[in-house]
Amino acid sequence: MRLSVIIPVYNECATIAELLRQVEEVPIEKEIIVVDDCSADGSREVLQQVQSSLVRVFYHERNQGKGAAVRTGLEQARGEYVIIQDADLEYDPREYPKLLAPLLQGEADVVYGSRFKGEIRQMTLVQRIGNRFLTIVTNVLYGTTLTDMETCYKVMPRQVLAGIRLRSRAFEFEPEVTAKLLRRGYRIKEIPIRYTARATAEGKKISWTHGFPAVWCLIKYRFVD
Repeated sequence: MRLSVIIPVYNECATIAELLRQVEEVPIEKEIIVVDDCSADGSREVLQQVQSSLVRVFYHERNQGKGAAVRTGLEQARGEYVIIQDADLEYDPREYPKLLAPLLQGEADVVYGSRFKGEIRQMTLVQRIGNRFLTIVTNVLYGTTLTDMETCYKVMPRQVLAGIRLRSRAFEFEPEVTAKLLRRGYRIKEIPIRYTARATAEGKKISWTHGFPAVWCLIKYRFVD
């Protein structure tokens, strides 16, 4: 069993080297696929210095968005399972074995790491409300009982994700993939995880304004593919 860790990167010079170190230290069979989405802060130069046999780095020549970076990574993935890993140290790679367990034991088709079932540090009230609202919209539209639709940690067999036609180029990747998984009837199991939010001043890119396209995405993919 090999896990493909797909890491979209955009202007994460301060954290990407440490994040790669943490991912490499997780004691499981894995490949690490980094997609730099045309960073302009020195991230690309940091990645060019990486000399690990586990890491493959791909570069976008123009900024295309997180969803586009994930799709590039998926095209290169060869592991039996896939996880998306943000490059900002908000999520802890030591959670991988726990997230993989329900898949390996046949308890679920897809596993989400739920921040709201686990431990959250430093998330603002606006972020909490926004995440909760989008999850409620998901549950109403798709008849589910999820607690954290927007989580970065989505783990599934690579063939499941490869079998979904993904269109989103930016942060709408999260609602799109959730909507399409649910429409296809995949069983999603949530596992509690630890999460340490960072502030906008520290480089956080998603904001409350991204909620509007996320809602539209959830509504649209409820009826079309």
